[in-house]
Amino acid sequence: MRPLRILDRLEEILIGALMAVATVLIFVSVVLRFLSTVPHVQDYAIRLNMTWAQELCIFMFVWMAKFGAAYGVREGVHVGVDVLVNRLGPRWRKTVVLAGLLGGVLFTGVVGTLGAVFVWEMAHTDETSEDLELPMWMVYLCVPLGSYLMCFRFLQVIVTYLRTGQVPHKSHAMPEAPASTPGVPQAEGQR
Repeated sequence: MRPLRILDRLEEILIGALMAVATVLIFVSVVLRFLSTVPHVQDYAIRLNMTWAQELCIFMFVWMAKFGAAYGVREGVHVGVDVLVNRLGPRWRKTVVLAGLLGGVLFTGVVGTLGAVFVWEMAHTDETSEDLELPMWMVYLCVPLGSYLMCFRFLQVIVTYLRTGQVPHKSHAMPEAPASTPGVPQAEGQR
């Protein structure tokens, strides 16, 4: 189980780092844009041209979304409509849940494979991004990597479901509060 904890941690670090760097880049870019209108400061602000920051942030948000989707499968935070599934008997419920999870495996596996083919073909071109001049295959590499990670996470959920009968699920209806917080209602499981 140790390698899976390492993968979990790397996934969290990657998502957090992408969010943090993108936030700082956007903040600095906006401040510099504002300073470029201030007399006596504008000469220095204009020299620090950050036109590339928007493109980099877009790329980072795409990577964050792909890996964030895999994280969402692992943690059970994706939106799901399970009202009908919960009304089914145990046997049918298990069948429907497994069919949905296998559908997720199939879909993400196909997207990952098509993405890998696309990246392979893109790597044999000279296409680069407009501002950063990064090879575009590097930008699109998040599609197969994120999709295959998501596929792996679906397989993890299937194994857990077959062992325990539970899928990861986080309810956001009532956030959990520490037991010592006065005046904050406790979630059902904390009473």
